[in-house]
Amino acid sequence: MAVPTLEPSLRDAIEKEARRLDVPPAALAAVVAVESGGRLSAQIGGRDEPLIRFEGHYFDRRLAGRARTIAREAGLADPRAGRIKNPRGQAARWAMLKRAAAIHHVAAHESCSWGCGQVMGSHWRWLGYPSVDALVADARNGPGGQVRLMGRFIEKTRLDEALRAPDFRAFAKGYNGPAYAKNAYDRKMADAFAVYDPLFGGTLSCKAVPILLRIGAKGEAVRRLQADLTKLGHDLQIDGIFGSRTETVVRRFQNDWGLPIDGVAGQRTRAKLTQVLAARKQSPTKNDAPGQAATGRSSVGWAFLTLLYAILQRVFGRVRLD
Repeated sequence: MAVPTLEPSLRDAIEKEARRLDVPPAALAAVVAVESGGRLSAQIGGRDEPLIRFEGHYFDRRLAGRARTIAREAGLADPRAGRIKNPRGQAARWAMLKRAAAIHHVAAHESCSWGCGQVMGSHWRWLGYPSVDALVADARNGPGGQVRLMGRFIEKTRLDEALRAPDFRAFAKGYNGPAYAKNAYDRKMADAFAVYDPLFGGTLSCKAVPILLRIGAKGEAVRRLQADLTKLGHDLQIDGIFGSRTETVVRRFQNDWGLPIDGVAGQRTRAKLTQVLAARKQSPTKNDAPGQAATGRSSVGWAFLTLLYAILQRVFGRVRLD
């Protein structure tokens, strides 16, 4: 999949929503890339309108009696998924929606997926909108509205936890459904994330949105955390799963470096880990705990020996201290 370039307005909207959800902005951008190819809108009747997809089996399900018969005869409704094909162009899709809305306004708009996150209109009540028209209004309200709609759905389904990890497989399964593997949804997300992450400052290197890694977290961020901890001599399996052993090692690291001991690798803990690793590269030591000199002696003990050496020199003359 070719990863699309993000328009500045879309990028700003993604960063804002990422801060609200406390997820990597590159992960949200990856969802947009897979769902809508990074596109925000199409020119429909001289106006920028969000991308839509009309689902004929949804429409059929929401109709009854004469309205359903009319919709089926018009080629707009069918009880079988995939039988009503969407035109390739957005103008034709909006024309399709207009025809459906003439039969039943609410059902037609509920039967469309909306915006850069392709959220179904039928979710309006579940997502806290007063009506389907309110959801549609958000989708038609530029980048901010579209990304906000997508974010509400992600938050409601608790898929923000998968993005926070990030665990693309778990997210893809929840967002795209059982066919995610066939659609290569998770792989496409991973590819897009790899491209977007540096553009947002490198989320996994603690430069962007804070990520809280705790028990149950999975994915590349956990794998990198484990790898960094093993570089300091901790015995830890690098499997990308934040289990009890990883929590224990994180607690040990936090204790060693005077951090709050909660077993959660947040921004402060990971920033300290990055700092320690950088210092270690510049001046390798045998023991990476704080207060340890390159010889392995504690700083307090070494200061005492230095003082004792000075006293012995004055009393007995030159004394060799190894």
